[in-house]
Amino acid sequence: MFQVKDFMTKDVITCAPDDKISYIIDAMKSKNIHRLPVVDANHKLVGIITEGMIAGADNSATSLSIYELNYLLSKTQVSTLMIKNVISIEEDQLMEEAAQKMLQNDIGCLPVIDANKKVVGILTQNDIFKSFLNVLGWEKEGSRITLEAKDEIGMLEKIANIFANHRINIYNIGVYESKDGIARMVIRSDAQDIDEMRNALNDAGFNVLKAVHIA
Repeated sequence: MFQVKDFMTKDVITCAPDDKISYIIDAMKSKNIHRLPVVDANHKLVGIITEGMIAGADNSATSLSIYELNYLLSKTQVSTLMIKNVISIEEDQLMEEAAQKMLQNDIGCLPVIDANKKVVGILTQNDIFKSFLNVLGWEKEGSRITLEAKDEIGMLEKIANIFANHRINIYNIGVYESKDGIARMVIRSDAQDIDEMRNALNDAGFNVLKAVHIA
C-alpha cells in the first residue's frame, strides 16, 4: 500500500515530559537514537526532543563545570527543552505525504500517530530513502531499463506485452519525466539477458536509453 505504517519504526522509544535530560542522554546513547517523541500518561503525543536541542542547552551553559552541567541536566525536565507544536503524521497516510511534510517543514523525522492521536511509530529520512528504493525494486536481481515512450493510452500495455512475450516478469515501473508527449520510464524486471530486451524494445519502436544488469 506504500503507507507510513509499512515503513515506520514500530517499536518506538518514547519519554515523558517530566523525565530528566540526563536520563534522555543515557537512553539515546544506549539505543543509538537521536530523537524521542514525548508522550503523556495516555501515550498521546505532546512533544519531541532531539540531540540537537540537548546540545543547544549544553552550549548555552559553557561557563559551567562538568559537575555543574551534569547536575543541571539531572534536574532539567524534558518539558523545558522539547518542541511542543510537533508536526506528525498518521499511520494510514501515504509515504508521499510524509516526504512532502518533511520537505516543506525542513525536518528529518515525523512521529507517527493512530486515529486516537497515540504514538505508534516514528518515520525518519532513512525510511523515506528505503521506501524509494523499494518502489524502484533496487534490491531485486535482474535488469534496470530506462526508455522513452509516447505518453499515450495503452503504451504501458504494449511495453508489458513485450516483456510477457519474452517470459520476463516486471517488478516495478517508474515514470519520472514527461515532456513534449514523451515519457521516460525506468523498468525493473527479472531479465538476465539485457541485450535481448534492449533489442526487443528498440525493434518495437521504443528508445532504450540505458540497460544494465543489477546483481
